Amino acid sequence: MRPGLVFALVCLSVFLLEFAECQKDANTKSKKQNAGRNVKLTNKKPKSKPRVKKVAAKKLARVSVMTQLLEQGRFQKPSDTLVIAAGKNLLLRCKGKHISWAYPSYLDEENDGRFSINHRERFSQLTVANSTGADTGEYSCWALDCDAETCRRDDSKTGSTYVFFTDPRELFVPANDYYMAIQLRTDRPTRLPCQVTNPLAKVSLHREYPPELIPVDGKLITFDVKKGFVIHKALPLFGGTLYCVASYQGLRQSSIKYLLIFTYYPSAPPAATIKASSSSVHAGVNFNLTCTVLGETNIEVDFTWEFPGQQLGRPTYTMEGQQSVYAGGSAVQSSQSVLLVDEARPVDEGLYTCTAQNQQGATSVSTRVNIIPRTGPGRE
Repeated sequence: MRPGLVFALVCLSVFLLEFAECQKDANTKSKKQNAGRNVKLTNKKPKSKPRVKKVAAKKLARVSVMTQLLEQGRFQKPSDTLVIAAGKNLLLRCKGKHISWAYPSYLDEENDGRFSINHRERFSQLTVANSTGADTGEYSCWALDCDAETCRRDDSKTGSTYVFFTDPRELFVPANDYYMAIQLRTDRPTRLPCQVTNPLAKVSLHREYPPELIPVDGKLITFDVKKGFVIHKALPLFGGTLYCVASYQGLRQSSIKYLLIFTYYPSAPPAATIKASSSSVHAGVNFNLTCTVLGETNIEVDFTWEFPGQQLGRPTYTMEGQQSVYAGGSAVQSSQSVLLVDEARPVDEGLYTCTAQNQQGATSVSTRVNIIPRTGPGRE
């Protein structure tokens, strides 16, 4: 073989090998670049819609509008409870164009000029001069939102403080009467308002006859220095004449007498049911309807009836009674009224309504009775 041809073949072989290596490198580089692009695309987060942040409706913040004038001529927000010696003055201000006040009702009876309320353009001012123990109580104010016709209370702008006017001769807030009758009702707590003029006074509860100290356990009976004693559950044993005794620094005084009258009182209107002896009655046959109320014991229930023959003067009779029965594992009172109808007539057909009523309200229930006419010779 010729040398020139051999040399040409060798050069061609080298060229082809280098070309193949270049292609391989190019493919590898391209895959790497594509792989990099894929990773980049995978990590890229898709665009999302902007989130709308839900903001809860803000509650109106309560703002205290009450201030107290101090002896130094400065005003400051009063604390929940103030203790002021009897004989000193009380001056309270409430900011606002329209202000309303609440205070011990006793002050409305004062006519010696000790008590006054002055309304100014930007505030209202309450003054109690030459105070006494009888002025002890809650003092509060609130702003009014007024338009051309009416004014509404603005509960976001209020102020309140309880003031004890300490009197070394009077431990109890004076009362107009020597006796106070209070219903000891089974449906709600009962308060004995033996309020003291000094929050440091020790107060106890007593029975007049037989003389005894009534224990205050913090549950059945509680004491609040601003309100007095509260009986949370009325029981017959609490009935009678009670009074409070206060003592402070060697002084001991008794309150007025509270005559507690125990009263069974329903917690809700009666739940009545009605049932006829038969919904379809043959003419000439007697029938009756029974109205029943199951409820609390010792509660009086009154029954009234409305029936078809009432306007025509159809004579009927009722029987009423009460008895104790067991329902749901406990004793309850069953009150009943039975309406008796003798010798049914066509005029007796229609709607019968029973209304049961107690001290909390009334409930009505109804049912219908059909009269089947007579057949044969005796037919009316």
